[in-house]
Amino acid sequence: MNPEQSLQDFMNACQVRVEAALDARLPAAAKLPERLHQAMRYSTLGGGKRLRPLLVYATGQALGVAPDVLDGPACAVEFIHVYSLIHDDLPAMDNDDLRRGKPTCHKAFDDATAILAGDALQALAFHVLAHDPALAVTAEQRIAMVETLAMASGSLGMVGGQGIDLDSVGKELDLPGLEAMHIRKTGALIRASVRLVALARFGLEEGTAERLDRYAKCIGLAFQIQDDILDVESDTQTLGKTQGKDQVNDKPTYPALLGMAAAKEKAGDLIDEALDCLKPLGAGAESLCGLARFIVQRHS
Repeated sequence: MNPEQSLQDFMNACQVRVEAALDARLPAAAKLPERLHQAMRYSTLGGGKRLRPLLVYATGQALGVAPDVLDGPACAVEFIHVYSLIHDDLPAMDNDDLRRGKPTCHKAFDDATAILAGDALQALAFHVLAHDPALAVTAEQRIAMVETLAMASGSLGMVGGQGIDLDSVGKELDLPGLEAMHIRKTGALIRASVRLVALARFGLEEGTAERLDRYAKCIGLAFQIQDDILDVESDTQTLGKTQGKDQVNDKPTYPALLGMAAAKEKAGDLIDEALDCLKPLGAGAESLCGLARFIVQRHS
C-alpha cells in the first residue's frame, strides 16, 4: 500500500472512531436544556478534518499508546477546538455565516445559544479529561494533562492568540509578531494534542517528548500559513467557510507579509523541520509524518 493510501485509511478510521466517541460523550439532544444540547451537537458532529484528534491517535501510534486509552483526550481537544470556532464565528469577533459547509452555530440557533454552547463544550472538555475511565494514568499524570489543556486554551494560549488577532486588525505585524500570535491562536492546541499523549505514556524519555513538541510547533505554524494561503487561493465551497475574509477584515497574514511564494516556501521548510524531529521514532511515526505533509497539501 502506498503511503498516501495508508494515511487516508488511518485518517478515515480515526475520524469514524472519534465521531462515535464525541457522540457518546455529548449530552443527548433531548436532554434538558434541549436547545443548548442540540447546538452543542450541531456544531461538533458530522464535519471537520478532526486534525487535533488525528494527532492524538497518531502520536499514540508512534508511542505505543492504544487508541481506546486516547478517546477521551481526542474528544477533549476537539471540544475545545469546536468551542473556539463557535465563539470566533460570532458577530463580535469574525462574524462568519458559514462553518464546515453549513450555517454557523449563531446562525442556526442564535447568538446567546452559541455563546452558551461554546461555554458548555469548554467545560465538557475538562470533565472528559478529568474523569474518562479508559485513560489509565496516575493522578499526577491526569493533573498534568488537565494543566496542559488549560494552558493551551487560555490567555497564554489559544484565547490569547485570538485576543492578539483582534488587536491586530488593520495593523502591520512583523514576522516574529505574526508567529507569536499564531503559536498561541492555532499552534497551542495542536501542540497540546501531541503533548497529552506524551504525558499519558509511562516512562517516556524527555528527549522524545521535546522532539514531539518541536514537531507539533512546526506543523502548527505550517497549518496557519496554509490557512492563510487557502484564504487567497481557494473558494468558499471548497473551504466550507467564507473565502477571502482575512483581506476583507484587514488581518495580518503570511502571504500579505512575505508574499505568496515565500509563504509557501516557509510552510515547506517548517514541514521539513517537523519531519526531521520524527526520524528517531522510525516507522511508528509514519502517520505523524503523513499528517505533517497533509497540512500543506490540503485544499480546505
